[in-house]
Amino acid sequence: MSSSWQPDVLGGSYQHQVLELGPDPDGEGDVAAVLVRRLLGAGGNPRGAVLYLHGFADYFFQTELADFFAAQGLAFYALDLRKSGRARRPGQTAHYVADLSHHDVELERSLDLVATEHPGVPLVVVAHSTGGLIAPLWLDRRRRAGRTRPVAGLVLNSPWFDLQGAPRMRGPITQALRVLAKVAPLRVLDLPRSTVYGDSLHVSREGEWNYDLALRPLDGFPVTVGWLNAVRRGHAQLHRGLDVGVPSLVLRSDKTHYAREHSERSDRADTVLDVKQIARWTGCLGGETTVVPVTDARHDVFLSLPDPRRDAYRHLDEWLRQHLAT
Repeated sequence: MSSSWQPDVLGGSYQHQVLELGPDPDGEGDVAAVLVRRLLGAGGNPRGAVLYLHGFADYFFQTELADFFAAQGLAFYALDLRKSGRARRPGQTAHYVADLSHHDVELERSLDLVATEHPGVPLVVVAHSTGGLIAPLWLDRRRRAGRTRPVAGLVLNSPWFDLQGAPRMRGPITQALRVLAKVAPLRVLDLPRSTVYGDSLHVSREGEWNYDLALRPLDGFPVTVGWLNAVRRGHAQLHRGLDVGVPSLVLRSDKTHYAREHSERSDRADTVLDVKQIARWTGCLGGETTVVPVTDARHDVFLSLPDPRRDAYRHLDEWLRQHLAT
């Protein structure tokens, strides 16, 4: 067991390792990422592994998801990206990168570490929301560079495939971001911030889930010009068509519900993304893709109410049985 692994804030069977990445290409000092693992229980070697990737204003805390994969015989790892969650350092802008490809460094480091600990086993990348955009772009770049192993599958949980809002506004907004990002990349956009999604989740608001509000605020983090410009460039690459090189499963809610205040409807819909956009652009992943709308699911389908959450896990179990049968 590597001495680089340290006890994690999640306690119990969770440990983490800090991945030092060196100087930030965006000029905010030295950056690091943090890889978290769930220790394997007694008995046998894993038949595969999982690398989980969070979304914007998020970090890894979903131990139920890790327990599910462990029960499937898969070693579980989760990555807190640079400037996110456990990895963010004082003075750094939360989640900020000027190019989503900057994350390739920590993703490759994590992949190498998992492959070293579990040589020869297939790995499934699981990614949520913005992570669900970062991961396909990374896998497409790996495939074009002639590298696919050990990745054997991709699971996307409500991936962010397009900018929300009226179609007529997306073009002008994107053009404005490109110009402004050159002169004021860290400028905070004056966008409405809502606690509706956070209110539906966190135990302090009668939700089911307990997590660190400093790492995942109820109303998220401010959105910067440079970061959103990077996301829009990523959207454009996706819309032109990718080939992630592996089978994909896309899980999403069956409906979107935007609201200023939390209600019962907020608990049974995606309150963050437009699920029609996810449906529209999923075909751009390339290769074999399975799409499952989960009735009454939240934005994070694995943080949904018990019944839709159970459905999401059932679909994931069926997909894993089919694609990791050997």
